[in-house]
Amino acid sequence: MARRALKLASWTSMALAASGVYLYSNKYLDLNDFGAVRVGRAVATTAVISYDYLTSLRSVPYGSEEYLQLRSKVHLRSARRLCELCCANRGTFIKVGQHLGALDYLLPEEYTSTLKVLHSQAPQSSMQEVRQVIREDLGKEIHDLFMSFDDTPLGAASLAQVHKAMLHDGRTVAVKVQHPKVQAQSSKDILLMEVLVLAVKQLFPEFEFMWLVDEAKKNLPLELDFLNEGRNAEKVAQMLKHFDFLKVPQIYWELSTKRVLLMEFVDGGQVNDRDYMERNKIDVNEISRHLGKMYSEMIFVNGFVHCDPHPGNVLVRKCPGTGKVEIVLLDHGLYQVLTEEFRLDYCHLWQSLIWTDMKSVKKYSQRLGAGDLYPLFTCMLTARSWDSVNRGIGQTPVTATEDSEIRNNAANYLPQISHLLNLVPRQMLLIFKTNDLLRGIEAALGTRASATSFLNMSRCCIKALAAHKKKNTHSFFRRTQISFSEAFNLWQINLHELVLRVKGLRLASWVLALLCWLFPAPH
Repeated sequence: MARRALKLASWTSMALAASGVYLYSNKYLDLNDFGAVRVGRAVATTAVISYDYLTSLRSVPYGSEEYLQLRSKVHLRSARRLCELCCANRGTFIKVGQHLGALDYLLPEEYTSTLKVLHSQAPQSSMQEVRQVIREDLGKEIHDLFMSFDDTPLGAASLAQVHKAMLHDGRTVAVKVQHPKVQAQSSKDILLMEVLVLAVKQLFPEFEFMWLVDEAKKNLPLELDFLNEGRNAEKVAQMLKHFDFLKVPQIYWELSTKRVLLMEFVDGGQVNDRDYMERNKIDVNEISRHLGKMYSEMIFVNGFVHCDPHPGNVLVRKCPGTGKVEIVLLDHGLYQVLTEEFRLDYCHLWQSLIWTDMKSVKKYSQRLGAGDLYPLFTCMLTARSWDSVNRGIGQTPVTATEDSEIRNNAANYLPQISHLLNLVPRQMLLIFKTNDLLRGIEAALGTRASATSFLNMSRCCIKALAAHKKKNTHSFFRRTQISFSEAFNLWQINLHELVLRVKGLRLASWVLALLCWLFPAPH
């Protein structure tokens, strides 16, 4: 009897194993569907990274040249392990990894440069999975809804992918379809991250990364709701309708759900693609100015900020009808709503930074939660050295040496930076990320830290502060006084901008005259 039971158990085990191999090889079974696999992978990676930091740096004198070189190697090894974990566990892990990769001036370069690849290594759902999501959410098959539907996605991200399609009435559309398993896995993944971050804090008390978990908890459910994304798109389009250079694709609500978003198809080149702009005769300086105006208005005037401006979400093109240059803003899942108090303090802080009022810089940095770390806070915010902040960020351009110094400081001051990120209001975290992404675009275009961008920011700050003052007074005389003051301050900025342009033209004419003198035209 025992021998028969053992034989039955053996055959059953073999059958289950063979079934598992068949299902896995035919992609019917995914190891990522098993929570134990995802948890085990994450725990193992965290343990290996922690052990590496604990043992590799222990016997080397802190701050020595050998220590700095060794620390850089440990950072790089750990970043690669973290990147591999994100690629393996996908979904929420890739989303959080992308967020870390965007913090160029806040985290060590080894991490940001390694994790940046996650924007191009997001998973793709199969067409079978895409059909399943569309069938479940819209109640029809793809061929019933669309005249044509491209099987190959235009792009895949951590939470969804986008396909080009044509409706039966001839309209070309973009169909954003959520990866089918990400919704079910997201809450468990965030809980797992929270446990791991708390465990790491026990080993390294000086590092505080709970802000990362808090952000994921708050934002991920919103990003997984595509109806919320559609509402954000319509809100920002209405809010910035006075900018004729901005294009936000129209949402088609009749075929949109929480997991499927149908929108107008708009083509263009990525905002950091200088070759595309040269081919299409698009001025990079004009694009940079437009981008600065758009984001200054969102942050300082409206307090409603698109917080994921990586190059794949910001396209440029010449409008087919008019030939005018347009910026196309995509992916409206992640927005930060700023409270009025935060927005006004932030306005005051940038005004103080632009006009080098260091007493006010300290005051408003501390109002935003920086405390005694306000010099570090302003360096993080501007991505400039403390020396440049004191001399005036609009006075001198960023040099390669200064940029390298800031990036090195991100590694040297990592404990203080992580502590500061826990101190500041949660609204500040996505602003940091947005600032770093915008700086990355400016660096790619070669337009970073131009005086014009600071002047545009100052204009928006003046308008926002004046609007707030007028709203809080009932006196006609006082409102008139505020309006005159606003107009005068804006006139001063326009005059300053004119002077800068004249100086630039004068310098250009001098250079041209010198070149003509040195290299006279042959007679």
